[in-house]
Amino acid sequence: MWDILSPANIGILIMAAFLVIFPFWKLLPKFGISKWISLSLLIIPMSGFIALVLLWILALSEPKAAETEHGGGATT
Repeated sequence: MWDILSPANIGILIMAAFLVIFPFWKLLPKFGISKWISLSLLIIPMSGFIALVLLWILALSEPKAAETEHGGGATT
């Protein structure tokens, strides 16, 4: 019988989770959203829907400008 908790299947699940979480972990801080929200994609059921909504939010919003050491703003 096919064992769903075999080591190979667990490895595939971990890789799939990494492929979803890592991009959000890197993108969310650029838009001013806590990167810990990306971990909620693993915890909350229907996380595929949440990921889709989050992608739309990121696509339609502007990234926050990176601040320099002098408090941001351009110098002339």
